[in-house]
Amino acid sequence: MRMIKLKDIADSLNISVSTISRVVNHKPYVKESTRHKILTALEEYNYIPNEIARSLKIQASSTIGVIIPDLGEVLFSSIIKGIEGEVSKHGYMLVVTDTGENKENEKKCLDILYQKRVDALVVATVVPRNDKIIYHRGNIPVVFIDNLPQIDEGIDAVLIDNSKASRIAVNHLLKLGHRNIAVIIGSLEETTGYDRMLGYRSALMDAGIQVNEELIQYGNYKEETGFSCMQKLIQNREKAPFSAVFVTSQMMTFGAIKSILSNGLRIPDDISLVGFDVHDKTGLVSPAITTVRQPETRIGEQVSELLLKRLTRLSSAGENQDVKQKILLEPYLEERHSCKPLHL
Repeated sequence: MRMIKLKDIADSLNISVSTISRVVNHKPYVKESTRHKILTALEEYNYIPNEIARSLKIQASSTIGVIIPDLGEVLFSSIIKGIEGEVSKHGYMLVVTDTGENKENEKKCLDILYQKRVDALVVATVVPRNDKIIYHRGNIPVVFIDNLPQIDEGIDAVLIDNSKASRIAVNHLLKLGHRNIAVIIGSLEETTGYDRMLGYRSALMDAGIQVNEELIQYGNYKEETGFSCMQKLIQNREKAPFSAVFVTSQMMTFGAIKSILSNGLRIPDDISLVGFDVHDKTGLVSPAITTVRQPETRIGEQVSELLLKRLTRLSSAGENQDVKQKILLEPYLEERHSCKPLHL
C-alpha cells in the first residue's frame, strides 16, 4: 500500500500543502473551518507524519536516548520512570536501549541513537575507565548515571557517592561486631566497582582491620556470578573464615543468597549479609535483606532537571557551553533482618 503524503490530501481538498502542514505541526493562522476540514481528512486517510523528515528539517526530534546495561535491574527502571515523568511534561519521549552489560553493544546503541538524531543522551556506561570512546558528538547534552567513562573534559553526571555507600554497609556490620567481612564486587575497571572497593577497604582500615584479599570476589553484576563468587568464599571458608558478606548489586545479592541456602547455611544465623539496591516488593525473600539503597526516583528527577536546563539553554543560545555538573546524591541503609550481632 502506498503511503499517503500531504500532497495527496492537499490535492483531494484543493488546499495548499503549506496550509495542511501548518495544521499537522499545530501552527496558528488557519481558519477553524479549514482546520476542521483538514483534521477530518487526516483521520480518514489515516495519515502518519514522517517524524524523521520533520526532525531533519527542524534539527530536533523531541526524543532523549537512554543507554543502560540491564533493563531487568529495578534500579534502572526506577530511574527511567523518574526521567520520563519529568521530560514528558516538556514534550520529550524516551528511546531506551539495553546493552546487556556489553561494551560493544553500548557503542552500537550510541551510534544508532545519534543516527536517530536524539536531542540528548542519558548513559549508564559499562565501558572500562581506560577505554575511551566518543560520547559527545555534535552539540547535544549527555548526562551519565551509575558509572563514569574516561573522558578528559568535564561531564554532566548524576550519581551516588559509591565509596560512601560501601562504607555505610561495612560500618553497619562492624557495629554488629563482625570483623571478617567478605565482599562480592564488580569490575575495578569501572568507576562504580572501583569506588565501592575504595569504600570497603577504607572502612576496614579505619577500624584497624587488615584487608584479607582472599575475602574479595569479583563478579559482573549478574546473578550467576553472585552465586559462583559466594561458592568460592564458602569453599575457602576454613582457610579464610568470615561471618558476614557485603554484595554490591541486586542480582549478585540474589545469586549469593542462592549459594548460601544451597550449602545448607542460614541467613543471618551462619552468615550475615548486606546487599545493594535490593528490591523485594513481594516480601517473599526471607529473611528480608538489609541493603544499601540509591534514591532512584531522585536520580531520575535530577537527570531530567539537568537535561532540560541544558536543552533550554541550547535552544536559546544555540550552544551547549555550560559548566558541567557532577551531582552526588546520598546513599542510605535500609535495615532489615539479614544481619545479626556477632557475640565474641
